[in-house]
Amino acid sequence: MSVETHAQTPRREFATLLALGAIMFTHILDFMIMMPLGAQLMRVFEISPAKFTQLVASYGFAAAAAGFAGGFLLDRFDRTRSLLFLYGGFTLATVACGLAPNYAWLLVARIAAGAFGGLAGSMVNAMVGDIIPIHRRGRAMSWIAASFPIASVLGVPAGLILAARFGWHAPFFMLAGCSAVILAIAWLVLPNIRTAVQGHQPLRQMREIISHGIHLRAFALGAVLVMGGGVVVPFLAPSFIANVGLDESVQLPITYAVGGIATAFNTPLLGWLSDHMDRLKLLTITSAIAVVVVIAITRLGPSSVLVASLMMAAFMVSMSSRFSPTMTMITNAVEGRYRGGFMSVNAALQQASSALANIVAGLFISRTPSGRLLGFQNLGYVAAGFFILTVLLAAELRSVAPHVAAPAKKHPAPPATEAAA
Repeated sequence: MSVETHAQTPRREFATLLALGAIMFTHILDFMIMMPLGAQLMRVFEISPAKFTQLVASYGFAAAAAGFAGGFLLDRFDRTRSLLFLYGGFTLATVACGLAPNYAWLLVARIAAGAFGGLAGSMVNAMVGDIIPIHRRGRAMSWIAASFPIASVLGVPAGLILAARFGWHAPFFMLAGCSAVILAIAWLVLPNIRTAVQGHQPLRQMREIISHGIHLRAFALGAVLVMGGGVVVPFLAPSFIANVGLDESVQLPITYAVGGIATAFNTPLLGWLSDHMDRLKLLTITSAIAVVVVIAITRLGPSSVLVASLMMAAFMVSMSSRFSPTMTMITNAVEGRYRGGFMSVNAALQQASSALANIVAGLFISRTPSGRLLGFQNLGYVAAGFFILTVLLAAELRSVAPHVAAPAKKHPAPPATEAAA
């Protein structure tokens, strides 16, 4: 397997990672912002929990469809140009979300945002693989993963406050404004690396991507990785309001902020560990912790904002800790010439799996006349099952491609014969 990277100067590499992290921040925030708005959207549109999960899932299904289509084409174009075009489309779609006058128009706008945002997210991960050597890729992935806690600390609470004061449209206008600024910065700082595959043959490229044994194992791992969170996250904020007893204007934003701050401190450590210890072992440890946390948080009853904040912090830390080693393993499983298409297909599968998990979650949840959510604790057991399955699939991937999980100091480069696997 080729390990070619488009090396940058340290300063340019740092600026590139900041820009890529900012793009991923808005993509994550666009998805996350729907979760805490769930209670308000269900009230304003007079929709059931199942209809709300359809609104959430539309983003994922659109991203999945676009990602699969992108798998045929994205390696034909230079990565930077593709990313800027897709991110521009995402920005316009987010504006459309803010302008949506009713549920139907919001659903259409969410589909557009998912299509552009999902492809942009896959290009971010592909560019990390393009410019960062394998022995530092875990730490670089942790920079991208930091978009999750930053979105929690800054974006979600700000979105909730804006929604409480100005209505649910306001958070989308905030996000669109941030995206427009980041788009301008990205246009200035992202390196114009040449990644277009010469003589690109879309059908042959896709056939090689989806028939490679290592790729198939990586795809399965990426799909299951997101399903554990996908069955819990959509109803986490509504359950904190209806079951735990928090108010959505002040106390709920506090819990997200505390959780995000805890994750921000934890993320750099996980990035360092991903480069210095066996990634499968790290994933196993973090998944075991996540099982305990998810069962506890889905059974949480009336509690103080302090207890709720501590539980949210434990949940966010345990969830994000699983992503750094796993996504590093997935990124390490592909050759540079396939990376754009591979990451697009992987993102498509992850978005589809997340959307499917959202739909499944809606089947478990019902509301009493008083507004209390029933069935949330059962989703904790479903999530725990997905956490365990993630570890098993990661073990299978490592069994055929040991370099994806091994510390870089032991395996600075994958074996040259790996592409034949």
